[in-house]
Amino acid sequence: MAPNPQCAALAAAKDKKGLSYAQIAQQIGKSEQHVIDICTGQSVPTTDEFNALARVLGITEQPPHDAAHTTKAV
Repeated sequence: MAPNPQCAALAAAKDKKGLSYAQIAQQIGKSEQHVIDICTGQSVPTTDEFNALARVLGITEQPPHDAAHTTKAV
């Protein structure tokens, strides 16, 4: 399976912002492990979770989606 473009966008933005997973988790109200799982592709974020991560990380454009890598509806 190809790398998840959302994971790549989150990882790049996290590095650019210089935030830890713990800092991100605190800002979105989720556990640090859940944020790690989302950012590494181990867990699929809901649309709300992805949008919260994008807001904290300063992502203003939607990363590309494909059939294998989508957010899940709430």
